[in-house]
Amino acid sequence: MHGWIILDKPLGLGSTQGVSAVKRALRQGGYGKFKVGHGGTLDPLATGVLPIAVGEATKLAGRLLDGDKIYAFTIRFGEQTDTLDAEGVVIATSPVRPTATALEAALARFTGSIEQVPPAYSALKIDGERAYDLARAGEEVVLASRDVTIHSLKSSPARGGGPATLVEGEPQAAPLVTAPPSRPAGAPPPRIAEELEEATLVAHVSKGTYIRSLARDIALALGTVGHVTMLRRTKAGPFDLVQAISLDKLDELGQARALEQILLPLRAGLDDIPAFSLTPDQAGALRQGRVLAGIAATDGAAFAMLDDVPVALVDVLAGEVRVVRGFNVTMSKEDS
Repeated sequence: MHGWIILDKPLGLGSTQGVSAVKRALRQGGYGKFKVGHGGTLDPLATGVLPIAVGEATKLAGRLLDGDKIYAFTIRFGEQTDTLDAEGVVIATSPVRPTATALEAALARFTGSIEQVPPAYSALKIDGERAYDLARAGEEVVLASRDVTIHSLKSSPARGGGPATLVEGEPQAAPLVTAPPSRPAGAPPPRIAEELEEATLVAHVSKGTYIRSLARDIALALGTVGHVTMLRRTKAGPFDLVQAISLDKLDELGQARALEQILLPLRAGLDDIPAFSLTPDQAGALRQGRVLAGIAATDGAAFAMLDDVPVALVDVLAGEVRVVRGFNVTMSKEDS
């Protein structure tokens, strides 16, 4: 049991609880004890892709933390909370609601490399203490800005519901008016642009990006305030919702001792690097931590394999192969 189980984490469940659920399923199935960890924290108020590493895959979990992720999220305009999500207390309000046109124009400002201040309610540490612990204790939390990358940011069909804004001519952001303005004879009638109470967006982001901060900053750029009411991770590194299973399915397969059906191979977490085939002698040398020399291979990271058995994550440079992470995986009798 070395590989990945991808959970579709439900609302209200923490990432560590997801790890516990997989451990429980392993026990129920009589698989024995294995190290289990997750490949990236997902807030209890978020749902979606939570990769769980089992056995030797835990050695690769850190690579997922460095990987890109994709989120769908909804911003509710008009109220900002202390946690920047629906769990918090409202700390600021605004009567301003953006139009869809104004929203689309603002998204371009948040695409590419941007600076972002993480939420006070985050797991970042300040002098050894978690920021969210300090914030909950009533202390002022000041976090430094960080550079993150928003590879893409797009809107889904937005839902409105607020009063209409009158916009003359072509679609554009405009202030709310209480009566139609006068216009020259023969001019086209004003176009009605609906103000948005909320908007759902999809963001492809780099490591370290906080969606709650992104939502806060988008709202501020639109002249209002906002907070996240829905957050769903649809992809984490190479894993997406197609591979994800529910907790009920996990429990069912655990009791049926059929977790192999949903266990993805160790290599699934490294789909961005090439495989490197070894001879038995080369595999033995790498397992002893020795360097292979005179190897004709492309420089860079590689996944070293002996037949179908993972041996190590290696680094190839100038014909030399060095172990980055070794895997303690042996071929079963059935496979030998």
